[in-house]
Amino acid sequence: MAVGARSGTEEPEEPAGHGESPQAATRSVHPSQPRSQRSAQSEQPAAEEESGRVTKGKKPRAFWKELPILIGIALLLALLIKTFLVQAFSIPSDSMQNTLQRGDRVLVDKLTPWFGSKPERGEVVVFHDPGGWLNEAPTPEPNPVQKVLSFIGLMPSAEEKDLIKRVIAVGGDTVECQGTGPVKVNGKALKEDSYVFPSATPCGDRPFGPIHVPKDRIWVMGDHRDDSLDSRYHQNLKGNGTVSVNEVVGRAFTIAWPINRWSTLPVPDTFDQPGINKAMAAAPAALGLAGAVPVVLWRRRRLTKERTPR
Repeated sequence: MAVGARSGTEEPEEPAGHGESPQAATRSVHPSQPRSQRSAQSEQPAAEEESGRVTKGKKPRAFWKELPILIGIALLLALLIKTFLVQAFSIPSDSMQNTLQRGDRVLVDKLTPWFGSKPERGEVVVFHDPGGWLNEAPTPEPNPVQKVLSFIGLMPSAEEKDLIKRVIAVGGDTVECQGTGPVKVNGKALKEDSYVFPSATPCGDRPFGPIHVPKDRIWVMGDHRDDSLDSRYHQNLKGNGTVSVNEVVGRAFTIAWPINRWSTLPVPDTFDQPGINKAMAAAPAALGLAGAVPVVLWRRRRLTKERTPR
């Protein structure tokens, strides 16, 4: 037998990839496929399996663990609202009857003053004690709970010395009330039947004026003219009874509590009557005239120059 010859009993060699699926064989005969891609394909099922185990094992946080966070966010929002938007105030006296009753809770708009808005005639406003107005009124001592709730704005503050009155005149106005009234603003009589306490006279027992209200100050009066220590009673103090607009906290726009007393606090129609803004309307006219004079003089000089022979 020649060297290297095969015996007839030998089995034929099996081809490469015998017993594998065509897909596996195809993968094995393409050495040009990048190694990184081959390894990524082999690792992908394992990664998905691991990720699935992590997702299934993650549990939501217990509610009692999230509760302090929710309370903290709520308190922060309440504090921001109280500081910049709206604050509740309690009515401690009868000086604004019948518009407001003792014990009413009013909501005060604190947002618009941040944008330069100033009090207007007829508005009910809350303002800080200008100095000496509340010396005779004792301040109640709040308990710790009241202090916390008032700090975040959930109840009116018992420590702050604030007053609530109606704006009758603003800077530049002349206001007066002689005898039994009526109150006059810039010479126009106010019709106050819709808000003044029924048994009270417009002047109460304190006729006054005429008084010129300085710029950026207001003249305020309570709706119960016989039971309100307002601008009429403090003419001997700084400002002659007027209040600086910088002392104004904001406008009371609604009665929020009790529920059966809920209502808005609009500006009475008498403050919109023609002529009451006469003093204010004269200012733009004067400014317009002052601006027109230089223009007329310049035009006249130019025409004269053009007509002069050269």
